[in-house]
Amino acid sequence: MTTLPRKAAGPTLPPFLFLFLLPFLFLGWTPGAAALDFHPCPDAALPGLRGSLCARVAVPARHDAGAAGAAGVAEDMLTLFVRKFPAAGPRRGSVWAIAGGPGESGASLYPFVDVLRRAFPGVDVIVPDHRGTGLSSRLCPAEEAPDSPGGTALAGAEWGSCLGALAAHPERALPFTVTNAAHDLAALLAQDDDGGPVYLYGVSYGTQLVLRTLRVGRPRVAGVVLDSLVPPETDARWDLSRRSHVVDDVGRQVLARCDAAPDCAAMLGAPGAAVLRRVLDGIDPALLARVPGKDLRQFLGALLDVPPLRARIPALLADLARGGDAQLQAVLAALPGIQAQLGDYPQTPPSIPLTGIVSLSENDLRPGRTPAQVRADEAPLLLRSPLPALLAGSTLPRYPRDGDVGALPDRLPPTLVLHGTLDPKTHHDGALAHLALLRERGPAALVDVVDAPHFILWTAPDCFVRHVRPFVDGAAPAAGRCAPAAQEIAIIAK
Repeated sequence: MTTLPRKAAGPTLPPFLFLFLLPFLFLGWTPGAAALDFHPCPDAALPGLRGSLCARVAVPARHDAGAAGAAGVAEDMLTLFVRKFPAAGPRRGSVWAIAGGPGESGASLYPFVDVLRRAFPGVDVIVPDHRGTGLSSRLCPAEEAPDSPGGTALAGAEWGSCLGALAAHPERALPFTVTNAAHDLAALLAQDDDGGPVYLYGVSYGTQLVLRTLRVGRPRVAGVVLDSLVPPETDARWDLSRRSHVVDDVGRQVLARCDAAPDCAAMLGAPGAAVLRRVLDGIDPALLARVPGKDLRQFLGALLDVPPLRARIPALLADLARGGDAQLQAVLAALPGIQAQLGDYPQTPPSIPLTGIVSLSENDLRPGRTPAQVRADEAPLLLRSPLPALLAGSTLPRYPRDGDVGALPDRLPPTLVLHGTLDPKTHHDGALAHLALLRERGPAALVDVVDAPHFILWTAPDCFVRHVRPFVDGAAPAAGRCAPAAQEIAIIAK
């Protein structure tokens, strides 16, 4: 779910106050306990975490093998970290908030707890770290430890030692499957016995994990909210190998909106797609060097995730076409403030090894492609994602896909889907295709969030609350459309 690129060689944030987190290592747990044993969090003084409670839970490394016999795995148990934000006022239930990724920890949702509380009034907000992320057991325990040189991100020599160990011992990847993570979540839900209805919220990859959990664990939940629904797992039209095509399609839609707006069209002086092609073909190398990653197509693709920056794309192209960089500098100056909205916690950096292993194993439907084939496939595109090339060039191990990949839950609880019509990560058409399948298993409805990108909880919080709260209050999932009021999507940058 990460919307803006982070540095590849280490964390983008300042050194962390990891001493606050060391007590997490000593929080006790009892395998198979009847209820989660929460304690005051040692880091509860950090912004946004006041009053939160924390727990650690032991789970089998391989649920299919039980607590013993995880073949080739040094440890037969893993630990999961869970944080609870208790209800403000009388408690009426709980919502489990499931982060995206794969590779994102629950910390990616901490900045949005207040929005979740508005949408789910009177409930505990419970946020687990998936196995392999945050303060849960990691693929590279030494290199991804909070007190390592890069903190929970990899930095410097940690890249080589972590990736080298995974290459030498590919069996270490075997426990970190989506299905094992789904069994984890089902086990956690079974220990939520504080009374009242239980809801599930998932975003992006979190929607994949929630649906897998409903299949393998069949937890009793009152309702499910899916934010930015992934496409069907076996549909080759929208898998990760085609992510650049999804980005390009949404980018062309944005440019077409400019063409249809007289002021914007006059600013560009030609159709937006033609202007962008001309800029790509003729940009001055010195100007290109100021673009992050020196890849304009990829940079523009990243801007599609953030409405205020997406709105500046036409003005940015007009400026670049004249050889100017004022608009580029304005966009770059805005990035730190945008990134700050996504939180700054020690466990915020995503696990790159886990992201790669899960993506390669389950969400890349064209394995074996070479970087050269990816370049040829993406040559006609105006915008692109880095993911297909990263997957094609990866040396990370894969794990075998199991029988639950692509399978639907036997029964779907009442489910509300919120999806942006200009989502450059999980295409709107892919969400529609998945929703059609889900409706065969239970009541499900779609709210189209007009012109919104990915991650509605962040990019259109008013729409999120407006449609989720009636659902939580007992209404059947209802289809609808919502135009974000707080962030009107303007095509012409002011």
